[in-house]
Amino acid sequence: MNSSIYNGTVIHKRFKPKIHFFKYKVFSLLIDLSDLNYLNKKISFFSYNGFNLISFFDKDHGDRDGSSLIDWVKKNLTENNINSENIRIKLLCYPRIFGYVFNPLSVFFVYDHNENLISILYEVKNTFGEQHTYVFKAENNNLLQHNCSKKFHVSPFIEMNCNYFFKILRPSDKISVVIDQYQFNEKILFASQDGKRVDFNSKELLKSYLKHPLMTFKIISAIHFEAFKLWIKGIRFIKKKFKIKNNISFEN
Repeated sequence: MNSSIYNGTVIHKRFKPKIHFFKYKVFSLLIDLSDLNYLNKKISFFSYNGFNLISFFDKDHGDRDGSSLIDWVKKNLTENNINSENIRIKLLCYPRIFGYVFNPLSVFFVYDHNENLISILYEVKNTFGEQHTYVFKAENNNLLQHNCSKKFHVSPFIEMNCNYFFKILRPSDKISVVIDQYQFNEKILFASQDGKRVDFNSKELLKSYLKHPLMTFKIISAIHFEAFKLWIKGIRFIKKKFKIKNNISFEN
């Protein structure tokens, strides 16, 4: 089995127009998509595409219609001229807890048959039920860096004319995902998630849950609470101009 659990911390720090900071503890799953049926059978309080204490649903990612995530990744790799034969796909995400989840960012790591990392897909969601996926080719390094223009309305307090700089560690004993957001060459936001690896088994999954029993509810509550504090600070609300469902961009 190639799946893991990571316990760690999420940090957000805003620099412009006013400083704003928060952090909270989380646990994430790094799921090898080929492990899902095994995990469904092996762990009594974990279900694949079914309700349980902790669960994972295909419809929370990709086309979000319950179709195969492996096929969805392969289709996007092919459209970005990346070889999709004999690949292994791992997805870093939050699980559903009591049937509920919100994933602001999910990351697909794609490996070839030699375990070389060949692509990363950053799947970003907002609280309006919309999603955008940034597809990058990847070099087989421990530290990966990508940048692109912002193409998706996420925070109602940040303009669209921004650039993202992603820095991400290849998952091992630790994970680290860092996103710096720039506007007019000034850093306006730093966001990160880190974590330490434990085995994906019943004992460790239950321990992670007990440390964060209402984690997925806390995440969406924290997003709205922090937005309220930004509004109280007088930061301008930016209305979303377009409604989308699932957009994809292929980046260099």
